[in-house]
Amino acid sequence: MSDISVPDVRAAENARKSPHGTSFADHPLVQLTLVRFREFVREPEALFWVFVFPLLLAAGLGVAFRNRPAEVLNIAAVTPELAQFLRQEKLLEVHQLELQAAEESLRTGKVALLAETGPGSTVVYRYDDTNPEGRAAHLLADRAIQRAAGRVDPISTSDELLREPGSRYIDFLVPGLLGMNLMGSAIWSLGFAIVDARRKKLLKRLVASPMPRHYYLLSFLLSRILLLVVEVGVLLGFAALFFHVPIRGSLLDLAVLCVLSSFSFCALGLLLASRARTIEAASGLMNIVMMPMWIPSGVFFSSQKFPDAMQPFIKALPLTAVIDALRANILQGANLAQMAPQIGIMVFWMVVCFALALKFFRWR
Repeated sequence: MSDISVPDVRAAENARKSPHGTSFADHPLVQLTLVRFREFVREPEALFWVFVFPLLLAAGLGVAFRNRPAEVLNIAAVTPELAQFLRQEKLLEVHQLELQAAEESLRTGKVALLAETGPGSTVVYRYDDTNPEGRAAHLLADRAIQRAAGRVDPISTSDELLREPGSRYIDFLVPGLLGMNLMGSAIWSLGFAIVDARRKKLLKRLVASPMPRHYYLLSFLLSRILLLVVEVGVLLGFAALFFHVPIRGSLLDLAVLCVLSSFSFCALGLLLASRARTIEAASGLMNIVMMPMWIPSGVFFSSQKFPDAMQPFIKALPLTAVIDALRANILQGANLAQMAPQIGIMVFWMVVCFALALKFFRWR
């Protein structure tokens, strides 16, 4: 990225040549922002991680968790009578095996449950209760055995399946991927660019010019706006076209959310890179901050799965606020007023991190 350094310094030196009366296009902040944009589009790796990788992840998980018929579970039965009773349940694939072979199949995961006859004509089920398939197989097998013994359900029931857009896993996943992508692209791109400039001693030249220091940092924030339209549009367009993910909220509200969230993560990236002198140090700091947020913030599963004692801390994370707001807008059609708590968290992180970055930023 050394070819970027010359226009980067030239943009700063514009302020020295004509600090007053410059045209809008020649303004140092405009030039620095354009430098950030050119620096990004000239890096094939950055383009892949920002635009291609989220699409591949959405496609893979969307296909893996697509709507499909209920899964048939494999179980083993030791006696022919048990196998006959269990085959009445359509969601079970029953294999009649000798006891030793059945135990081996259960140990190796080929079957989710083993049914055998115990003392007094009782039916003994062997399964791993920590395995969801084992628990589901136990319920289905016991229902088949009880019905075969003449049990009659006292209350008739019926099932109403819900498979409309908005209730599927891919609908839940896309806002999470969008939030994760906004965080990653903002923090990584800013952090590495700043540390690389500091390592090459380019910041020393910039600080020697009459350019206001906050122009340099603001240029990173403003350059994100130029990329947000493509970054957000590609992922949401792909999800809507191939998986029919609905966008029920206002597009204007969605744009405001994306800008606020991107600015929050940019400010966090500036803070993380404000003191680091090497790429390794910056990478470590960014991983320490981002990776713990990927798990509890609700990217791939609901953050409500964590204990109640952790919820206040999880809700205070910027990624949690961004993902909750995106899901509320995209899936529920919520407006900005309804997302005020999440927006407040984003603004808090943006203001505090940017202020701290200005205070602690190392220019030399």
